Amino acid sequence: MVTFLSGGTGTPKLLDGAGAVFSPEETTIVANTGDDIELGGLFVSPDVDTLLFQGGGVLDRDTWWGIDGDTHRTNAALMDLADAADLPEGPQYLPEEKQTEGRRLANWRRFSGIAEFMTIGDRDRAVHITRTSLLDRGYTLSEATETLADAFGLSVDLLPMSDDPVASLVHTEDGMMHFQEYWVGHRGEPSVETVEFRGSSRAEPAPGVLEALEDTVVIGPSNPVTSIGPMLALPGVADALAKTTVVAVSPFLGDEAFSGPAEDLMAAVNAEPSTEGLTTAYPFADAFVIDEGDDATFDQPTVRTDIRIDGPEDARRVARTIDDAIGRVDRE
Repeated sequence: MVTFLSGGTGTPKLLDGAGAVFSPEETTIVANTGDDIELGGLFVSPDVDTLLFQGGGVLDRDTWWGIDGDTHRTNAALMDLADAADLPEGPQYLPEEKQTEGRRLANWRRFSGIAEFMTIGDRDRAVHITRTSLLDRGYTLSEATETLADAFGLSVDLLPMSDDPVASLVHTEDGMMHFQEYWVGHRGEPSVETVEFRGSSRAEPAPGVLEALEDTVVIGPSNPVTSIGPMLALPGVADALAKTTVVAVSPFLGDEAFSGPAEDLMAAVNAEPSTEGLTTAYPFADAFVIDEGDDATFDQPTVRTDIRIDGPEDARRVARTIDDAIGRVDRE
């Protein structure tokens, strides 16, 4: 049995080949929900959705978000209407008093749908409408995710990290922003001062999460701060990881991140923005998988391979290396 901690695109790319090494029927994926937002009244869970679309065979692998071949007529119509009505474009964070009204799952991550700043496809939107309607009927996020996973035919167990609201908020030189506003709306350009996981101290891991962390855990090459950090901020998660075998895959080629804002975010939380900074991000890790050209050194077992993942065969290679790292820990 193995559990993957997943966020962003790094771990999903790895999962494209993990089934060749780790049986899907014995695999659990815990997905980050710190990136979730409510946009125009719809509850959007980007990291969960990437895994749903991937498992269902419909993921757009050019972007690693959304549904392949999706249309965007609703999004285009929203932009046209805002232009005609002279309404503002760009991320429009709803006022503070609106963040804690109504659906608790949306706390501190509510945005207006006017001139929608995230491009959501029409089939993609159907998922958000269904999820939001299930939540309004009283489903927990876990129950809604299970329902959607069954609909997409997933062969792995997919768990959101929590049924409670946790918002990844990035404090920048231009003020506080939700991660989606920072990364999607502003392309990661504002200088980052610190990162906050609002609500994490009051949240609980979703049902099944702590039990899944009793198995061997693989932290994929996701952003350590905003993809994995929200999970580690949940009560009990870090303690659980300290008691089990954990293999961490580097999202860096030396001091250069594969993708996304990992370097800036690591520096903002006082961690070395490189592979060596993983000892700060993951002090409980028992082994590391890093690139063959990376000169980082660790006290823990370290296995090197070409960790760039551009397709399923690359993913299978990295997955086999992870299995090797697990074996080395077990033999110690």
